[in-house]
Amino acid sequence: MTSDQERAIELFHAAYRAQMSGRLDEAIGLYRQSIETFPTAEAHTFLGWTYSFQGRLEEAIEECKRAIEVDPSFGNPYNDIGAYLIDLGRHDEAIPWLERALQAPRYESHHFPHFNLGRAWELKGESFKAMQCYRRALELDPQYRIARQAIEDLRTRMN
Repeated sequence: MTSDQERAIELFHAAYRAQMSGRLDEAIGLYRQSIETFPTAEAHTFLGWTYSFQGRLEEAIEECKRAIEVDPSFGNPYNDIGAYLIDLGRHDEAIPWLERALQAPRYESHHFPHFNLGRAWELKGESFKAMQCYRRALELDPQYRIARQAIEDLRTRMN
């Protein structure tokens, strides 16, 4: 590992701490420094995530697309783009991104894109498909309370 890579990792961790403490502008600056030092898909993705905390969803999407350019095997930015598109009311556009997240070789949190696919299908009026996705998310992570709640809510609306 080069000294630039080590420095970029240090900056990334500092940015993450700032982000989790609610210091979003500081986090943005640190993520940008990390990217300038040594660009990684993670730094671009987390910069996008920070933008999303500020409601800057279009910028978040662009940052995730940069992450994919750096490392197309990293699954997080595909899922995040899908989630941001859902939040923007662009459900049809979200689905292919979420499906790509499920195919990404470097992704460990498949319950997130399954849940987000459920959101997209539910918003499109496809309750059965939504329920399948929510159930799959819960199978993958039995502690995922949001998926459990989505199943209960959808079940109530379907009855």
